[in-house]
Amino acid sequence: MKHSKYSVIIVGSGIAGLYTAIKLSETINLPDGILLLTKSQLSESNSRYAQGGIVGVLPENKPDSVSLHVADTIKAGCGLSDFNVVKFISENSQYAIKDLISYGVEFDRDSKNGLTFTLEGAHSVRRILHVGGDATGYGIEKALVDKVRNDDAISQNISIYEQSHAVELLIDSKGACRGVVAFNEVTNEFETIYAAATILATGGTGQVYKYTTNPSVATGDGLALAIRAKADIKDMEFIQFHPTALSLENDESRFLISESVRGEGAKLVNDSDEYFMDSHPQKDLAPRDVVTREIYSQMAASGCGHVYLDATLIPIEKFTERFPNIYKTCLKNGIDVTKDYIPVSPAAHYCMGGIKTSIDGKTSIKSLYAIGEVACTSLHGANRLASNSLLECVVTGFELVNTLSFSNLEGSDVIDDAILAILKKYSSDEQDGYDEFDVKLAISKLKNTMWDNAGIVRDENSLLLALSDINKLWDSFGRDRFCTTAEEFELRNLLHVAGAIVNFALKRKESIGAHYRSDYVQPEIAKSCEVVHGTSVPVK
Repeated sequence: MKHSKYSVIIVGSGIAGLYTAIKLSETINLPDGILLLTKSQLSESNSRYAQGGIVGVLPENKPDSVSLHVADTIKAGCGLSDFNVVKFISENSQYAIKDLISYGVEFDRDSKNGLTFTLEGAHSVRRILHVGGDATGYGIEKALVDKVRNDDAISQNISIYEQSHAVELLIDSKGACRGVVAFNEVTNEFETIYAAATILATGGTGQVYKYTTNPSVATGDGLALAIRAKADIKDMEFIQFHPTALSLENDESRFLISESVRGEGAKLVNDSDEYFMDSHPQKDLAPRDVVTREIYSQMAASGCGHVYLDATLIPIEKFTERFPNIYKTCLKNGIDVTKDYIPVSPAAHYCMGGIKTSIDGKTSIKSLYAIGEVACTSLHGANRLASNSLLECVVTGFELVNTLSFSNLEGSDVIDDAILAILKKYSSDEQDGYDEFDVKLAISKLKNTMWDNAGIVRDENSLLLALSDINKLWDSFGRDRFCTTAEEFELRNLLHVAGAIVNFALKRKESIGAHYRSDYVQPEIAKSCEVVHGTSVPVK
């Protein structure tokens, strides 16, 4: 097996990983350099598809303030957000935005060159910045990729592995992380990569569900690595289902219809052309969990697989300027937003839980860090406030670099007995003894049971059924199976993630935020709640 050594390994090339790599390169002298490892191409990640935008609490936006943003975040999170974390990230948002602009991110501006702000669900004021109308994730990621590839002062410190999967963390006999085992899907070869610090920035888990807005790469890889290494995991029961994804017949992929469309005036109607969000004070811009459950209820009542978004209320000139990609995608699918309603339904979108971390990415394992969606800083609580996630990526990445600047980042490739045992699992001697396995069929079964039994509405019986199905898939796949393809590794990761979601959901015997247990709360109580001593109560 090939061996190599770096000062820092970053697993994942979304906004969190790219920003951290750039910041590390320009801030710290790294004797063995940085490895940016991605299982796809450098520009392909979950954050690339973020449409709505990024929160910026900026001095020039006079109606806004840190206290307002903190209040909105905690209310949307049903009181489970960590106040100190929320306040810290909000206070640092202006510096994060300034940093991104310095790296070439071109946020949309008005005719006077001032930054423009939009409104999304559960926000009390307009505070969301956007790029290219509805291409914020793409715009930020493109600027950061260009910086990594083309800025000589930055790129000379960064090595890039594409189409390479981190498949195991190297945990030594003292319980510290010393790097990863990587699998190159082009050469089908393993490599042992040592590092003084390993950073997981692998994004989300959406592909564990049948319907998701996440791209195919979002298979919970970093989370599964941490679970296998016995790191502390938190809040996995809280899966956010975005209420409005484009719903097309016989199409399991779900193109996101940004919440900003409702922020600009679009309204939700049911199959009978009836408006149904007037029961909530914030109407169509209620928190995502509230809107999602109301849509779910409308779909169940009508038997229709979707509701509709009436965007004809938005002037076409404004729509095409603010949402050019949504407009083109709808038109491509025969939907003219000037006269047609857009069929929408919920889809798995974001995981509020993940690897338990502090604000600077520290995990329970020494020298292992996590940032972005794979991490749980307790910013989001039980339900993420729209557009807080991209902000969290940048602020926590900055704090992680600041922490690492005080660390010894001289890598070591000394092998002890614990690491030797890990490496033995990936030696050629272990490859025999497994029959052919239908990975695609297994993933399809997993996605179906998670959607049907651990999705928007759960109860104990459905969760136990999901757990039984997951265990059957483990038994047929082989828990300690030596994987020989990228697809097998992804299935292994998805099974770990699915098990975590279900087990956490079984343990929380209440309905709160995105976790809705139909056997523990009445529907009228679960629509909107706050936390009082750990118990969900209705907001009056």
